[in-house]
Amino acid sequence: MWGVVAFLALTTTAAVVAFSVVLARTEVPTPNDLATTEATVVYYAGGKHEIGRLSDANRRASDLEQIPLHVQEAVLAAEDRGFYDHGGISPISIARAAVNNVFDSGPWMQGGSTITQQYAKNAFLTQERTWKRKIKEALLAFKLETLVSKEQILEDYLNIAFFGRDAYGIEAAAMAYFNKPIQNVTVSEGAVLAAIMNNPGRLNPDENMSTLRGRWQYVLDGMLGQGWITETEYQSAQFPEIAQRQAGNRLGGQTGHLLNAVHQELLALGVDETEIQRGGLTVVSTFSRKAQRSAERAVRKLGPESRTKGVRIGLASVRPGTGEVVAMYGGKDFIDDQINNATRQFAQAGSTFKPFALAAALENEVPLKSYWQGDSPAKIKGYELTNYDDESYGEITLLEATRESVNTAYVAMEDAVGVDRVADAAVRAGIPKRTPGMNLKNLDLTFVLGTASPSAVDMANAYATFAARGERAKTTFVRRIIDNNGEVLYKHEPSTKRVFSKDVADTVTYALTDVVSRGTGATARDLGRPSAGKTGTTDMNKSAWFVGFTPQLATAVFMTKENKKGIPVSLSGTGGRETVTGGSFPASIWTGFMKGALKKTDVAEFPDPPKGSLKGMDCPEILPPDMEEVPLGCPTPEVIEEFGPDPGLEEANPEDPEQLGPDQGDPNQGDPNQGEPSEEPADPAPAEQSANQDGTVTASAEFGAQENARTSGKKNKKKSE
Repeated sequence: MWGVVAFLALTTTAAVVAFSVVLARTEVPTPNDLATTEATVVYYAGGKHEIGRLSDANRRASDLEQIPLHVQEAVLAAEDRGFYDHGGISPISIARAAVNNVFDSGPWMQGGSTITQQYAKNAFLTQERTWKRKIKEALLAFKLETLVSKEQILEDYLNIAFFGRDAYGIEAAAMAYFNKPIQNVTVSEGAVLAAIMNNPGRLNPDENMSTLRGRWQYVLDGMLGQGWITETEYQSAQFPEIAQRQAGNRLGGQTGHLLNAVHQELLALGVDETEIQRGGLTVVSTFSRKAQRSAERAVRKLGPESRTKGVRIGLASVRPGTGEVVAMYGGKDFIDDQINNATRQFAQAGSTFKPFALAAALENEVPLKSYWQGDSPAKIKGYELTNYDDESYGEITLLEATRESVNTAYVAMEDAVGVDRVADAAVRAGIPKRTPGMNLKNLDLTFVLGTASPSAVDMANAYATFAARGERAKTTFVRRIIDNNGEVLYKHEPSTKRVFSKDVADTVTYALTDVVSRGTGATARDLGRPSAGKTGTTDMNKSAWFVGFTPQLATAVFMTKENKKGIPVSLSGTGGRETVTGGSFPASIWTGFMKGALKKTDVAEFPDPPKGSLKGMDCPEILPPDMEEVPLGCPTPEVIEEFGPDPGLEEANPEDPEQLGPDQGDPNQGDPNQGEPSEEPADPAPAEQSANQDGTVTASAEFGAQENARTSGKKNKKKSE
């Protein structure tokens, strides 16, 4: 008898010692990434209104002190009523659960795992159902109880538990089901949250409300039985109203485009992907809530309504001098199409590239009042070119060519200034060197007609350089990054670089205000405040742009159309228009957006054009053989090869007195002091050109013919607005 007792004692002692050794060797690992994840939250520029979160799960942590006691007790009633009495595992609970699950026919199967065990499983282990995992779970639960307080375990458990509706943590659950912070949750609402966490799928109120009500009653029964609520509170408790789940995906509409842009910039700034997914960062973006809403409204109300299949519309707005992108329209719905039309480089820019050529011309002392041949068609260096609608303008000033978007005049000017200088101006303004279609090593005269395909963000930022009087800034979507302790990790500090002189930028701006006030961009006059801009319509009407600015905002809007294979096709017929120009839908959307974005802001004026910028050129009317080259922008004058007798007159007969001049023939004749005066010499033939009253020079028709005569052969035929 005593031998058996001794054997049992030794066996028990050995088991205890073995368990103690195993327990001592059990290390508490670092909580897994999923358990410690807090979603990175992105806000609009004001820092108050949330755009969305950069993870699939909605996670927010709360201190235990912030969670009402009745909510804590509801969770204990649902999951572990003896939580404060056991040491991590509860043999009694395991036995009771086994008996009840066998003999009780009620709807609720009872689990034997304590809250500590559930936390150990969720935070440190996998969800696999094996004895090996259960043993590890029990050991970790014991170990945790020796290292961490009960309060800390409960807090951590409540912050990582899954409640359905993509909500992790009881704070996120309170917002998901009741649209209120956890501090304001009532007893009945707390009982609902405690009920759901047992099995969020089965207890989903959107599908199984009656089942959830039964579990809710079970929680209240437990709270009453433990003395955590009074009989009166129990009897008066009513099932609360649960908020409707928000329709659509969290990335629906423009949200996905905005969040993805912010996400990519965080990575570019060196923020680790793991930190983005689980770091609980707060990101204040550059997006203005008012401007963003205005962008969506403008596209919806002012875009085409018929024959829109395959149409893509992009919009981007940049704040001059800072590079902050304040609004962006990337497409109708991110869920249906993840391509961001505002950041993707795929639509040819058309004549919106002409201001870069204008800037290059001004830098090379070619003024707005220089004259260029604007007839259509024209052949320049082998390129056959036409103006929009094949309209001819004759010889016009560069200012007029800008206003009316005259292709032939601009290509002639580009040829004279140098296409390399035009391309350099575009890059300095903000067009990326690697823009599709912009081969800087193999440039040709079609460059000024916008054969490259920048993004809307690129174009808005390039025009923002003119609005900022020649100061270029790098675009950004992020203002501040704040960690979960409130420390500012990053703050955007605008960095600008002067790329054009103020005079050049202000002169370009003046010319572009003329486009709006009297030219192809007249639709934008409806903005009702000073604005500048340029239209662009490409060959075969495959894209249409309007890019413009006020002193406060620079905005680009474009339309293009693709077939099922993603190949660009003509916009003709879209919205009932035979031709979709930059001055149609794009300019209307631009105007509608700017009205909303600038509402209740002061009206800002542009600087006056630089002194002398509208002065005409000092061009020669006659070019002697020894004169240097004609200044750029001057018409080709008459060339005088030699000076001598007028070939139109007959040779004088020395024996005919009537043909002799005053210094010929009889020396006693022809002297005004000695005889009758001779006939006054005839006036010289009138020149083919004359100076106008405004100081400009009217060119002869020879100019265009000489320019066209320089080239031969047909290489390309380009037509754009």
